[in-house]
Amino acid sequence: MRRYNNVMDASRSDVLILGGGVIGLACAYYLLKSGATVRVLEQGTPGCGSSHGNCGTITPSHAAPLAMPGMFGVALRSMLRADAPLYLNPRFDGPRLRWLLGFARHCNWRDFEHATMARSAILQRSRALLAPLVRDEGLACEFGEGGELYVYRSAAALQKDEQHHARVLDQLGVEVQRLRGDEVEAMEPAVKPGVTGGLFHPEDAHLRPDRYAAELARRVVELGGSIETAARIDGFDTREGRIEQVRTTRGTFSGDRLVMALGAWSPLLGKTLGLHLPMQPGKGYSLTYTRPALAPRHSLVLREAAVCVTTWASGYRLGSTMEFSGYAEGLNRTRLDALRRGAAAGLHEPEGPELLEEWWGWRPMSVDEVPIIGPSSRWSNLMFATAHGMLGVSMSAATGELVASLMRGSTPAIDPTPYAPARFRV
Repeated sequence: MRRYNNVMDASRSDVLILGGGVIGLACAYYLLKSGATVRVLEQGTPGCGSSHGNCGTITPSHAAPLAMPGMFGVALRSMLRADAPLYLNPRFDGPRLRWLLGFARHCNWRDFEHATMARSAILQRSRALLAPLVRDEGLACEFGEGGELYVYRSAAALQKDEQHHARVLDQLGVEVQRLRGDEVEAMEPAVKPGVTGGLFHPEDAHLRPDRYAAELARRVVELGGSIETAARIDGFDTREGRIEQVRTTRGTFSGDRLVMALGAWSPLLGKTLGLHLPMQPGKGYSLTYTRPALAPRHSLVLREAAVCVTTWASGYRLGSTMEFSGYAEGLNRTRLDALRRGAAAGLHEPEGPELLEEWWGWRPMSVDEVPIIGPSSRWSNLMFATAHGMLGVSMSAATGELVASLMRGSTPAIDPTPYAPARFRV
């Protein structure tokens, strides 16, 4: 249990941020830069949730959502395969079933286009902010701008993505390079021979997410903010449409404004405020190793296996998969084994010499796969910054900037309308 050094002794601040992952910390950073006093409440330590073990890729290339015509059928069929990249646990769960039915309603081209445009705007803005943020603030998080390479062994899979994924990026103005198999193998010696082709996304980047979170936390404190760790939220005191106090295991805190940046925990805490956020946890997994001798030069997606591979100076990670099993905790060995098999099929050295960590985390998935950012229509002093799905790191900087702009009433750099909580009446 630790209280990060801060200059605020009182329990009140201009802004109280609920959640200390990369989204909450980015909001804290930009709010502090705008002149607000800020306190962050975190139930564990900064970045200990889904911010910790993801693959750390910064991906304007990931604008398209999962929801599209035919995807709900894929999700239903996945119940028969516990090792499928997208897996729907068949156990009955009322909230998860309602979410899935809502997800199914969004599996059409009109909603796909709307979500793609909204996601692309915040992804591209965040990508533009991240390089100067890391440089100017001296964030030691192993940031690199080497792009991301999709690797294909199946001609059918490559053709499908060329016709859909690459075409969407062309329309958005996001560069994607089509590569032959021999070009991929020359560009990336870590992959096994037999590659059919590749799609290279030169504007993508990567960083080490746990270090990014730690560095954001450091800067928040240096700028005068406060971070309360081991501060699990127990409840709220409300009055006349306002949240007056937040009760935690570390005491009671209040703020003129509050930001809910609780990730996958947002709907659970939201219920205590009478809010019904259409979100579900999408469970992801990763394996972290010391670097293999023949480590990939680029961030990779081994497309058929849906395995993401990231290399840093300090380590090497295999990750991805999406499991909808509600709030079930713990590692699923079947999912970890699928990561290992997928990497072994595509890489000369799929695992590093030493396994450092087996990890799972809950990604906060909104029913329309667009983040929920903006003021609550129910509580006058509450703002949301949640539901970033698999893209919290990628969208963090632009989310923090947008929240700070909305709070101070200035014109945001991106249109906030697509992310507004009012679309869900919360």
